[in-house]
This record gives sequence, structure tokens and C-alpha cells, in this order.
Amino acid sequence: MVGKYKVVTLCGSTKFKDEFLKIQKELTLKGCIVISVGFFEFSEKDEVMTKETKELLDDMHKRKIDMADTIFVINKDGYIGKSTESEIEYAKSQGKNIDYLEGRERQSLERGEYI
Repeated sequence: MVGKYKVVTLCGSTKFKDEFLKIQKELTLKGCIVISVGFFEFSEKDEVMTKETKELLDDMHKRKIDMADTIFVINKDGYIGKSTESEIEYAKSQGKNIDYLEGRERQSLERGEYI
């Protein structure tokens, strides 16, 4: 099958690694091209996050948002940190659709919105 696939950038705290991987798989199997984080900072304890590295990763993630049709916010237990809030605001300013794992204007994967 050849077609136009929706591009989705995942946003959220990297402490939710399991949720990132689950949603990535679900969206991919629904025919989406999924863009995610480069690594899971809170899961990879050997990584040292400097201020410069944090700024680099935050900017790179905004460029990933630029490439997407929509962002999918992984807000487990309603948690949205400062970086994720910044990404949501950026996505809004760029006219991107915003979907949430939990609450807010949640777009359910079960409703087939990603087909």
C-alpha cells in the first residue's frame, strides 16, 4: 500500500519510556510515521544532561514538531512538565493538531483518528 501517511511527533516526559514505546507502536501499526525523542534521559542514568545539551534537545524537538502534522502528548497521570508545555505552545503557534494520551482534548486511538 502506498499512500499519504500522517506524521506524528510524540511529546512528553522521557520518564514515561514505556508509554512512548507503546504509543509509537500503536500509531505505527495504524499507518502513521512516528517521530519520537532521541533517547530517554530519565531511563538512561549514564547520560549527563548539561544546560547546553538540554537546549539542543529542546530545539531539535521543536524541529521535529515542524515536520509533523500533529503532536501526541504522552501525559501519563496528567503530568505535563515545562519542556512539554513549551512544545505544546509551540505546536499551537504553528497550527498543529494536538492529541493527548489522557484528558484535555483527548483524541482516542480507538476512534480511528490516525487512519
